[in-house]
This record gives sequence, C-alpha cells and structure tokens, in this order.
Amino acid sequence: MDLQLTGTTALVSGAHRGTGRAIAHALAREGAHVLVHGFEQGPADAVADEIRAAGFSAKGVAGDILNDAGAAEVAAAAGDIDILVNNYGTADAGSWTKSETPDWIEAYEKNVLSAMRLTRAFMGAMTRKGWGRIVMLGTIGSTEPAARMPQYYASKGALATMTISLAKELKNTGVTVNLVSPGLIRTREVEERFIAQGRERGWGATWDEVEPHVLKNFMGNLTGKIPLPEEIADLVAFVASPKAGAINALNIRIDGGTTALVT
Repeated sequence: MDLQLTGTTALVSGAHRGTGRAIAHALAREGAHVLVHGFEQGPADAVADEIRAAGFSAKGVAGDILNDAGAAEVAAAAGDIDILVNNYGTADAGSWTKSETPDWIEAYEKNVLSAMRLTRAFMGAMTRKGWGRIVMLGTIGSTEPAARMPQYYASKGALATMTISLAKELKNTGVTVNLVSPGLIRTREVEERFIAQGRERGWGATWDEVEPHVLKNFMGNLTGKIPLPEEIADLVAFVASPKAGAINALNIRIDGGTTALVT
C-alpha cells in the first residue's frame, strides 16, 4: 500500500533509539523526509545516517525537549513539518511507597510536557496549511494501569486525555491527533531482561525458549507473540498518512490482544 507520504516531512522525538528509531525508518521507507530527534546530535545523526544509507531521506536534530529552550531549538532546526510523532517518553521504575513527589513531576515532564512543547511549536503551522498529523506514543497502561510505576501510568493517562483535548481543539482544520498505545514491545532491552530472568528461572537462554514463558507468566497476549518495534512503527506510519484521514481522537492499542475489552 502506498501511504502517500512522499514529499512530507516528519519529526520523530526520541528517534535515536528503540521504537522511535523504528518509526523513523518506517516513515522514511514510505517516502517522508524524517527529522530524527535525539537529546545529543551524535545519536540522532547515527540513525539519520542509517536511513540515508538505505536510500531514503533523513536528518538528525538535537535538543533537550524537557525544557522550553531545548524544545524551541528542536523546532527551529526542524522548520516546517507535516507530521509530528511524539514518541519520546520513559517508563521509570517506581511504586506507591517509594516514588516521591520529584519522581511524579519527572514522569509528567518526560511523558506529557515534552509532547506538549513540540505540539505547540508545530500545530499552528499545520492548521494554517490545512493538513497535518500528530501522533502520540502511549501505553496500554492508560487503559489498564498496573499497581507498579504509578507515576508513569498516571502521566501516560494524562497523555491520553491530552490527545482527545487537542483533537477537539483542532477540529475541522485537517490536522488529526491520535494516540498509539503499545503493550510490551520486543526491543533488544526487553529481550535481554527476560533472557536474564529466564536463565535464573530455568526457562532457557535464548529468546525463542524464554518468550513462551513470558507470555504465560506476564501477559494475556492472544497472538502468542510480542510485537516488534517495526510492527508498532508500521501502525504509526499508517496513522500519520493521508490514508488515515478519518481516524482521529483515538487511543489505538497494539498489544496482541492483551487488553481484550469492549470500550
């Protein structure tokens, strides 16, 4: 399917690693010129170099989006864009008994305000052009939060409500706003963590041996597989495309059926 992204420009925050990197590659393969954001120029340029080596268009941009000045630097370096993917965020460890006020503030800063700053920087120009896509990266925890990491799930819940509010603000402008919410993603870090646990628990020492135990013990996944970053990225690319013009103000879960529920 041609997603009709040729000639568009996309900025992906936190694209220097993990799922953000996969999203940057996916958008570039579909024809977008991708601005790869990182907090430092080197890691951003490294991913942009990968994309260009594959024959597509990309440029690295750097800035600390955890403050207003840094976000303004990113916006200035990016210039005019058509697609904003607010991918950056962190899932820091915590609990109700151990996470203190600064931990809650930090979670909100990373997972909500970073997206707010970039959104405000670009939404005006998108509305003036009459077309744009803003895609937030959330978590299924905004639907079914866990007891652990309450500061993380609370901040991602705020991101979900922010998505709906922004979509209503931008009604009839040609700009859509959606939230893509993955469950557990099979990143290298996730594989390494569960393989280490697998060795300790006698499950095996390879991902193929460990994954069935992960699915059985930690998830209600109905597909029998944990999604790869590339699968998340392909969904984001579709939501960011002209093909998805009727998709707006949604929290789209991609988790293998882990949150199988009717809403």
